[in-house]
Amino acid sequence: MSEMPVPSTPSLWRRVSAAYAKLLEFLLATCVGVLVVPVTLQIISRYTPFIPSYIWTEEMARFLFVWTIMIGAMVGVREAQHFEVDVWPDLSRRSEAAVRILARLGILALALVFVSAGLEFTRFAWNRTSELADLPLWLIHVAWPVTGVTWIVFAGEQIIDEMRILVGAGR
Repeated sequence: MSEMPVPSTPSLWRRVSAAYAKLLEFLLATCVGVLVVPVTLQIISRYTPFIPSYIWTEEMARFLFVWTIMIGAMVGVREAQHFEVDVWPDLSRRSEAAVRILARLGILALALVFVSAGLEFTRFAWNRTSELADLPLWLIHVAWPVTGVTWIVFAGEQIIDEMRILVGAGR
């Protein structure tokens, strides 16, 4: 009787990363769900005299929309759902891994821009508030460095996986 191979359990880092990805998916769904409320109130208030025109709904919708986009971009990098063009469709698995590493390095470069510029962007907004709802502006500006750090984590994991294929461990 032959023994079945024991599946390797993911490292603690991979489990934490997977839990973070699940949290992001939940937050994305929550942002989209909550975004419906201020937008609906804005629409109804424009066409009926029964609901007053709430000014805070425009700012709240904008804040939620920015976070929805950024969280969606984080999840998109994690799931490798960003736009890809197959320039070389008939590559070996190792060559494909090399091309994917180059693509992930591009994501890492953009992530570093998001982190460095995003930190400055957040510092600029640290003691400021929004005009209408008096919300702290850093809550919206911090989305950029958070997105950059998240991309570094997720693209870094993908680069490690592709490196394993490239060196022959993932045949």
